[in-house]
Amino acid sequence: MSFRAFRIHQQEKAVSAGFEQMQVDDLTAGDVVVRVAFSGINFKDALAATGTAKILRAPSLNGGIDFSGIVESSQNPSFNEGDSVLVCGSSLSETRDGGYAEMARVPADCVVPLPDGLELRDAMAIGTAGFTAALVMIRLERNGQSPEQGPMIVTGATGGVGSIMIDMLAAKGFEVVALTGKSDQHDYLRQLGASDFIDRHSFEMGGRPLEKGLWGGAVDNVGGDTLGWLTRTVRPWGNIASIGNASGIKLETTVLPFILRGVSLLGINSIEMPTSLRNLTWQRLGGDLKPAHLNLIAPRTISFDELPGAFDDYLASTVTGRTVVRIGR
Repeated sequence: MSFRAFRIHQQEKAVSAGFEQMQVDDLTAGDVVVRVAFSGINFKDALAATGTAKILRAPSLNGGIDFSGIVESSQNPSFNEGDSVLVCGSSLSETRDGGYAEMARVPADCVVPLPDGLELRDAMAIGTAGFTAALVMIRLERNGQSPEQGPMIVTGATGGVGSIMIDMLAAKGFEVVALTGKSDQHDYLRQLGASDFIDRHSFEMGGRPLEKGLWGGAVDNVGGDTLGWLTRTVRPWGNIASIGNASGIKLETTVLPFILRGVSLLGINSIEMPTSLRNLTWQRLGGDLKPAHLNLIAPRTISFDELPGAFDDYLASTVTGRTVVRIGR
């Protein structure tokens, strides 16, 4: 069976990518074959497809770090032909062929049954971004974060993770402050649940080891100096969830926030985790953590043909929310 895939080839100094015809036997190994219905676009997908960063750890792979679809065949008794499923993270487009293809083959332990309460498109409107946000909520809950501790600040607020994070936090009763450079998106963020805003281009970080405690906790999508500032400004016993590194990978801080204020820094990894946690997270995404404003967060659905032209906007940081890609015909 021949099918179409958006395949990325990584040479020594360059990357080429485009549509190709493939056979199932050409795909990386797995015991579940899925007819892909939807995928999504993440910043990581744009980096991989354009060669802006070295994401692939193989010479050639199909792009797309997540997908949803229908099981075509399974050699594993956990799944049957016709099952609605999704795959998120699991090293897709890093070491395994990803979701930018009409067919995908993956190991069964990567596959999640589509939760009650979600359609196939919903799963990719949420995608890796929403899955990551839900992991943050679970980690915050387990580490005792509560609305009574004060406002939660979310950096990178207009991106996929940031948008869904604001929605989830507000739904759980937290006051949410959005740190963003996009002043024209305040109305959008307010609809999601943000109550106040900080302009990332003009706020003062200060330079003392501990600054005034401003936040009950924080969710950081950017890293670098911003994450260092958050460690100095979160109130006693608050949690900081670290998700991304758009502003840099270095963290400059001291031990004082941790030993004098009891601040916790929580690392969030959406790829490597126990299967039980992956399944639990998606079950909650179909239930109490399902974003209330999903149609506002992910209003766009583009065709598979439109995919190659969509990456530049992500690299330019001009995209708000999520974009769903319809793969199946």
